[in-house]
Amino acid sequence: MDFKELRAFQKSFQLAMDIFQLSKSFPKEEKYSLTDQIRRSSRSVSANIAEGYRKRRYTNHFISKLTDSDAKNSETNVWLEFSLECEYINIETYNKQDSSYKCNFLIKHIIRCFKIKSFSWSIV
Repeated sequence: MDFKELRAFQKSFQLAMDIFQLSKSFPKEEKYSLTDQIRRSSRSVSANIAEGYRKRRYTNHFISKLTDSDAKNSETNVWLEFSLECEYINIETYNKQDSSYKCNFLIKHIIRCFKIKSFSWSIV
């Protein structure tokens, strides 16, 4: 199995691509702040999943990378909140970014299962 087959990776990658498209419309003065931050944090979610998957036989390392991925997902949510509050996106657009919540659930599920050693790759 390849990390690209993980639903958590697929959802996080799609979220990063959606945010990339979305952030193209942000004001130019946000280029080196909000735009850069939201793009980097959203891309880090799937990047950390991929990195961790390569070292999955080392349970603690894998869980650490997934924890990093979860943290970056939370950071992405904060930047989406700022985007909404600054009126760079509307509430409908904000609500469409539900992939972030699905990623959060999937990542936490993998972590929980690895900790209790009852993990099956077929469920993620």
